[in-house]
Amino acid sequence: MASMNKETETYYNKYFDLFTTDGYKQLIEELKSNAVAINNVDAIKDEKDMYFRKGQLNVLALLINFETTIDNAFKEITADVESF
Repeated sequence: MASMNKETETYYNKYFDLFTTDGYKQLIEELKSNAVAINNVDAIKDEKDMYFRKGQLNVLALLINFETTIDNAFKEITADVESF
């Protein structure tokens, strides 16, 4: 059976360690709150502001979903390694 190289394993383990910290969990909750506030259409002034907010929401979604993205990538890599 093939194994994951040490560099890749370390890469993912550092993220998994990060995701378990209280500070990370606090950050994600703050980002979620910010996303709710930014997503308020009542505060949009014009089309330019709408597109700016859309960009902000895209970045926030990327950050909020980062843990899931990393977890899915890790599962895919480990499934590939186990299939050898």
